[in-house]
Amino acid sequence: MPYPPPSRALPGPRRRTLLTSAAGAALLAGCSSAPGDPDGGTGGSPSLAERARARAARDSEGLVGRYDAVLAAHPALERLLVPLRAEAVRHVEAFGGGASGASASPSPSPSPSPSPSPSGSGSPSPSASAPAVPADERDALAELAAAERTLADQRAKALLEMPGELARLLASVAAAGAAHAFLLTEGAR
Repeated sequence: MPYPPPSRALPGPRRRTLLTSAAGAALLAGCSSAPGDPDGGTGGSPSLAERARARAARDSEGLVGRYDAVLAAHPALERLLVPLRAEAVRHVEAFGGGASGASASPSPSPSPSPSPSPSGSGSPSPSASAPAVPADERDALAELAAAERTLADQRAKALLEMPGELARLLASVAAAGAAHAFLLTEGAR
């Protein structure tokens, strides 16, 4: 019984190798910045990433303002809220904000007084003034949890349009916001 002749493989890479390489290149290209929208912004106007980073910093500053308002109205919640507020301050800094804002100065240490922002102008928030805080602690925590959840959802949607590093940062901060919402919801029980 004769053996079949050996296959005639052409010299060079195989089709499977080429397909694998092309898929890998596509994945790497998907993780890098878009060609017309670099993360650092080279044109005269701010890039999409720069605008998104500034918006995320402002949103986090607004969240810090909400924490400050709740802490001022309900000092008994200090133990629960101070670590979450400190994380929100770190988010402001991660997005490049806080250099001139009041968000980092009212009390970045874990021992805030009940008056981090009693005047109503504690930090520049998207709502332009300090948010009204419910008189009931549970309601205040529920509103804070809703704000965290809403912001986390917005960031999760926005990260799909952002370049690599900013998308990863938005994903991380969105996950932290979802965790904060959970902890605040549990704290309200």
